[in-house]
Amino acid sequence: MSEHNNLDEHADEVLENLEAQLKDADPGAEAEVDSTDTVEETAETEEDTQPSLEDQLAERTEDLQRLSAEYANYRRRTERERKAGVENVKAQVLTQLLPILDDLELAEQHGDLEQGPLKSFRDKFVSVLDTFKVTPFGAAGEVFDPERHEAVQDLSTGDDKYIGTVLRLGYQVEERLLRTAMVIIVDPVDSEAESTAEDDTE
Repeated sequence: MSEHNNLDEHADEVLENLEAQLKDADPGAEAEVDSTDTVEETAETEEDTQPSLEDQLAERTEDLQRLSAEYANYRRRTERERKAGVENVKAQVLTQLLPILDDLELAEQHGDLEQGPLKSFRDKFVSVLDTFKVTPFGAAGEVFDPERHEAVQDLSTGDDKYIGTVLRLGYQVEERLLRTAMVIIVDPVDSEAESTAEDDTE
């Protein structure tokens, strides 16, 4: 019986020594197992946080749509600015030509344009202005508009103000004002009298 116990004790010692030798021979084996588990968990976490292909495609599509809209807005804005620049230059040139038209109108009132080369020039000049849709405004009897009429003298006594005498016609290109009309303001009755007098003169 004693011998049997000694054998068991000896076997236990051998096993303990063997386990100790294995640990001494590969001390990082256990740590390597733990490290492998950590790497696998990290990889799984990264896969969960990375956007899917569908999400990336949707994001790129939104970026493309936004850029396309911005470019379309840019083209519309530049086209508006270009047209506005052209209209400004045209208005400036036409405004500088109006004094010539005033002189021609004055010459016509004095009967200097009934015939001859000056009449031909006047007709061609007016025709050119017509192609640019330059139209006059400001006539006796019209309601006074401070945005379009420049009052040189106000002879009216009430709140209703009308144009009595036109000293200088105003001009516009379509809806754009080139020059205000220079007028004398009167009461409505005086305005009708002025308009009748002008008709009789004509």
